[in-house]
Amino acid sequence: MTGLPLISLMLLAPLAGIALVWLIRDPNQARRIAFGAALVSLAFALAVLARFDASARGMQMIEKMSWIPTLGINYHVGIDGISVLFLPLTGLLFLGVILGAWTAKRSMPRLYFSLLLMLLSMTLGIFVALDTILFFLFWELTVVPIYFLLSLWGAGPQRRFAATKYTLFMLVGSVPLLLAFVLLAIGHGDGVGGLSFDYQTLLANPVSGELQVAVFFLLLFGFAIKVPVFPFHTWLPVVAMESTAGIAAVITGIKVGAYGLIRWVIPLAPEAAADFHWLLAGFGVVGIIYGALMAITQTNLRGMLAYASISHVGLVVLGIASQNLQGVQGALFQLVNFTIVAGGLYLMTGFLRHRTGSNETLDLGGVFATMPLFTAFFLLLGMAGLGVPGTNGFPAEFLILMSALQTHTGAGIVALAAMVLGAAYFLPIFRKVFLGPVTSNAVAQAVDLRPRELVVVAVLGSMVLLLGLFPGLVLDVTREAGSAWVQHIVTARP
Repeated sequence: MTGLPLISLMLLAPLAGIALVWLIRDPNQARRIAFGAALVSLAFALAVLARFDASARGMQMIEKMSWIPTLGINYHVGIDGISVLFLPLTGLLFLGVILGAWTAKRSMPRLYFSLLLMLLSMTLGIFVALDTILFFLFWELTVVPIYFLLSLWGAGPQRRFAATKYTLFMLVGSVPLLLAFVLLAIGHGDGVGGLSFDYQTLLANPVSGELQVAVFFLLLFGFAIKVPVFPFHTWLPVVAMESTAGIAAVITGIKVGAYGLIRWVIPLAPEAAADFHWLLAGFGVVGIIYGALMAITQTNLRGMLAYASISHVGLVVLGIASQNLQGVQGALFQLVNFTIVAGGLYLMTGFLRHRTGSNETLDLGGVFATMPLFTAFFLLLGMAGLGVPGTNGFPAEFLILMSALQTHTGAGIVALAAMVLGAAYFLPIFRKVFLGPVTSNAVAQAVDLRPRELVVVAVLGSMVLLLGLFPGLVLDVTREAGSAWVQHIVTARP
């Protein structure tokens, strides 16, 4: 497989699955085809990771071909230590979504799984795109399947409202992104026709002066909505409550907005990022506190997880604001954890709702009595979310806090104190739902994890412990890319 365009094959595998779904007219085969296509895509992603040289800086496995020559726009993809880990993790989460809801009855299954495969391909494209317009194409095309997956198959009564709200928020964020990319292309003045949309070219020759400040704020606004940071977060709790567990797992577990801050905002506007580091730190601290306090007030597992996600992503933003190696490595580690922990917890809320019909604490109680295996894995993933030593949450949060204490001491102290709030929102709701006497017939009749569900949570749980005990598996991959990222910022400072 040495000479194969692995990245392109990884992107094409889900699209080929869509074609097969519609060529084979039996709707009952759609699930199996989608699973097979996602599995093939994951295999290519693992091949990309296997070929990746963690000791080398710069982009690797680059594939480039002309797309719109008159504007200098290319199909240009590649990976580095910042992006490579997200490829297999994204594929793994989508496999978990398909496998975890294997027995669920859905209307229009061919359309459902086609949209899911489209979302997989476009999400992977976000992580590998090295042309700003190509990135924007992948970014925009994730909105389409999410809208229909939410509005047609959402689990809540207000699913259409949630789908519309999500779409409007994403479109509002897309306008400044596109404007920033156009300003970069024109301001750079290089490439065919005097324009350059090439990431590596723009990285080597950043724009200067007021234009860089404008680019910084346009990109920051566009990605902040998707992260989401306070006060642009209001779409997330609504989507989490109204969507299926699988779509909530994808939206919450794969933080492409935070990835955008690391990949695009800081490197393409390094001087402005250095000047406005305090703004990023402020967004981070406010998100940490606000998300945790709101999570404490929730009586629904999904609602609690949504606000906990806002709190945890605030910690990621704080790490990015530190603009040092520990901060960016901690932020990337935490983004990896989101896919494993937040994605896994949302999938498990789906398992629970399928059995009991609810994720409300008032309708639950004593789940441990009938579902001890489920309870054990939920607790393990929850402890990872709290950053308990021995889980993958600990090294990520420790790195971020150490970086923040060095660069934004006040914010670091506030973030450290806010970590206590994590226990305040997770442990009480865990006690109400899982411990104590059984209070409903649905819980009394519930069965524990089925084999397919057990495979999903066992893989995720194993990764929690593996990365917690051996954090070097992540840190070794991100070290060189993180060092280059920090060096680029330092070099750009006047």
